[in-house]
Amino acid sequence: MQQHGGHGSHTGHEDHHGHGGHESHGGHENHQGHGGHVGHGGHGGHDKHAGHDPEIFRRKFWLSLALTVPIVVTSHMIMDWFGYSLDFPGIGLIGPVLGTVVFLYGGWPFLVGGVREVRDRAPGMMLLIAMAITVAYVASLATSLGAFNLDFWWELAALVTIMLLGHWQEMKAIGQAQGALAALAALLPDDAERVTPDGGVQRVSIGDLRVDDVVLVRPGARVPADGRVVDGTAELDESMITGESRPVGRGVGDRVVAGTVATDSAIRVQIDAVGEDTALAGIQRLVAQAQQSSGRAQVLADRFAAMLFYIATATAVVTFAAWWAFGNIDEAVVRTVTVLVIACPHALGLAIPLVISLSTATAAKAGILVKDRLALERMRTVDAVLFDKTGTLTKGAHTVTAVAAVPGSSEDEVLRLAGGVEADSEHPLARAIVAAAVKRGQPATAANFRSLTGRGVQADIDGASYAIGGPALLNEFKVQVPDELVRTTEQWSARGAAVLHLVRLDSTASPQVLGALALEDEVRPEARQAIEQLRQQGVKKIVMITGDARPVAEAVAAELGFQPGVDEVFAEVLPADKDEAVAELQRRGLTVAMVGDGVNDAPALARADVGIAIGAGTDVAIESAGVVLASSDPRGVTGIIRLSKASYRKMIQNLAWAAGYNVVALPLAAGVLAWAGVALSPAAGAVLMSASTIVVALNAQLLRRVRLAPTQQ
Repeated sequence: MQQHGGHGSHTGHEDHHGHGGHESHGGHENHQGHGGHVGHGGHGGHDKHAGHDPEIFRRKFWLSLALTVPIVVTSHMIMDWFGYSLDFPGIGLIGPVLGTVVFLYGGWPFLVGGVREVRDRAPGMMLLIAMAITVAYVASLATSLGAFNLDFWWELAALVTIMLLGHWQEMKAIGQAQGALAALAALLPDDAERVTPDGGVQRVSIGDLRVDDVVLVRPGARVPADGRVVDGTAELDESMITGESRPVGRGVGDRVVAGTVATDSAIRVQIDAVGEDTALAGIQRLVAQAQQSSGRAQVLADRFAAMLFYIATATAVVTFAAWWAFGNIDEAVVRTVTVLVIACPHALGLAIPLVISLSTATAAKAGILVKDRLALERMRTVDAVLFDKTGTLTKGAHTVTAVAAVPGSSEDEVLRLAGGVEADSEHPLARAIVAAAVKRGQPATAANFRSLTGRGVQADIDGASYAIGGPALLNEFKVQVPDELVRTTEQWSARGAAVLHLVRLDSTASPQVLGALALEDEVRPEARQAIEQLRQQGVKKIVMITGDARPVAEAVAAELGFQPGVDEVFAEVLPADKDEAVAELQRRGLTVAMVGDGVNDAPALARADVGIAIGAGTDVAIESAGVVLASSDPRGVTGIIRLSKASYRKMIQNLAWAAGYNVVALPLAAGVLAWAGVALSPAAGAVLMSASTIVVALNAQLLRRVRLAPTQQ
């Protein structure tokens, strides 16, 4: 970078150029914080194991259904119900033979899962299903051998088939939710156009790309790996990474990430990250981790499933003993099997994992990457949101916010000359001045650019020499600032702006100040909306923390609409002390969400009840944050609160439905109302159980309607 010292000190913390600006970006500290707890990734954990995928259950379901139809059609009970009669040689073998096939083939995943739960000493749904179908099979086989008088084969076959259908649909639903990962992977092209040393273009596989390779990205093509633009400018569609639908302009020196699309023109990109190091790979890891992490509601569901096993087992034993005591052994078997069927916590098992999968997948599409389920659950109870100012509520880059000219000159002329003098400088303040000059017209053409170390810069325009700098420059040339400019620049300094003066250096006369420019860290236009929306969501206190001096912080707070006496500003805080500010708020009894740009904020993000890293689209693997916003829009924080409230509501609704269903159905299955002619058959129990699963799944799907993307008010 061009040494561009002396652009002046201003109220606030200064960088090594003397400009004041962003805190040192010292790299991400690897604090574990709240993140990273990996729990089981499906109901009861059984979908983690080999063989539990939608395709296997689909095949087993259709074959079991094909075998179940003849078993049902030839059942004497069914024939009596519907008033028809079938009789042919071997009809009595259809139930035992096909029923055995259904039990062993269709029921095998449940039997294996039940054995695994016994071995792991973690009784749950699979063990309940295994018990139900095993009891049904043994009773039916005993009937076929003449030990009982029960025609039970059709109920067994129907039970296994319905269980397979429920499991298939459950795995399919969870698989669709987890399809966010596959969708992210699909964003990468299969190959890329690598630029060869002689300037040619060679098509290569993505896996063959290496760091420092230069690739050509044509209009409409996806960027194959993370890197920086080295040639050309283009509007890039980054919605798949940030959730922002509007294309973003990217030119030489700007970072681009894998999976984004060049919409209008070609660019050349020098790669600086490939494979697992890309932002897209980091997003995939976070989504996968979130979908596997356990929250409090999941732990509650697991405990309920284990408790239900013991309740169902005890109920089955009591039911069998009671009916046996009444001398009705056949009814004892039927009631016992029905109890075990009804107790299968399919809805319970689906209640939490599906909500987790859908919420994290839906969030990922909106650029909200949920890394820790507990962080998301806590977000609904947050009553104080603490924002790091620089890079979060502000853009973290200076812009020209005001220009003043002495009598006889104009603001446009001051900006035109200043843009010309600064044109060859690479300093951020210089680039801000040039950008402002370009917006108002064309900067002047300068020659003989030179840096005045520690003071400013100087260049010649139309035969005259001009310099730009702060107080050090004015002292160097003993320049007096006109009174009309002094009052204006003092007001700028009071609110924390960096003030630079444009000076004409005439060899035959004293140097003369022509004008002044105010440069400030620009407040994000969407930041005020974010604060208003947070209040609408019920957040009690908005807090801003910054290393800037208090006048700077207070000016920004006023612009953002902070409420005196309610909201709060922590100013002149060192990065190392930010976590103490979080701790102070927590000592007041507040539940705190810390929102930072992930740089130097790691301790505070880790200490907060919820750590939210913002604007980290190219650095998503921030260990200290529980949630990562891929975009730089602070309004995304309100989306996290909405998602937290909606997903928790769905979890509780699903748990209440699953628990209530079992409370009502178990006594009916046991036959407590048999005296009134009200009793559930095993097949009816299986149907009701699957119906409850469908209700839970449909309820969870409503999460897709939650609005997460930032919106204008």
